[in-house]
Amino acid sequence: MKEVKLKVCGMTLAANIAAVASLRPDYMGFIFYKQSPRMITDVSAELIKYIPSEIKSVGVFVNEELSVVKKKVQDYQLKAVQLHGQESVAYCEDLKDSFAGLEVIKAFGVDEHFDFRVLKDYQKVIDYFLFDTKTKAHGGSGKTFDWKILEHYTLDQPYFLSGGIDLEHAAAIAEIEDARLYALDINSRFEVEPGIKDAQKIKEFIITVK
Repeated sequence: MKEVKLKVCGMTLAANIAAVASLRPDYMGFIFYKQSPRMITDVSAELIKYIPSEIKSVGVFVNEELSVVKKKVQDYQLKAVQLHGQESVAYCEDLKDSFAGLEVIKAFGVDEHFDFRVLKDYQKVIDYFLFDTKTKAHGGSGKTFDWKILEHYTLDQPYFLSGGIDLEHAAAIAEIEDARLYALDINSRFEVEPGIKDAQKIKEFIITVK
């Protein structure tokens, strides 16, 4: 298996953001969704601008107005945007065209009934897909989906694998032979409480997976 990138998502407090940043994950995700227990405040979001430049900062949004997303990208110098709602192809294209170099990640909750054909039209307007466990809460459920479902994914677009990934999954992840698997997205299974990550556990995961 080729080395995959790592994204840690859902930090809310300054000291914890710094602790996770010190581990040098490839991506750090910050949630701007009011209904999430991991929503970052404007005060803490100011710190996003100061994380090391080699770490890509990601703003996570759910069905947010396009103008609001654009303002957050500008205000916090976000390097990527992750869209977790029913954002359209045109919405993604507008974002992509508005900022040079901005990565657009389109998330989909998948289960055994997911129709992978809906992804085709997004290919040209996003950089990566993100496959998460399908829930009503738009992510952060701590539940893993059956990765065999991805055998039905036939496009070439690289993707993030999300949904309840824990230390115990490291061996299974190492056995995945899919060149399109670009990054692992970890969140709730690496928390002390919602929004506060266990930096030591993340460090163990990095050592085990990488």
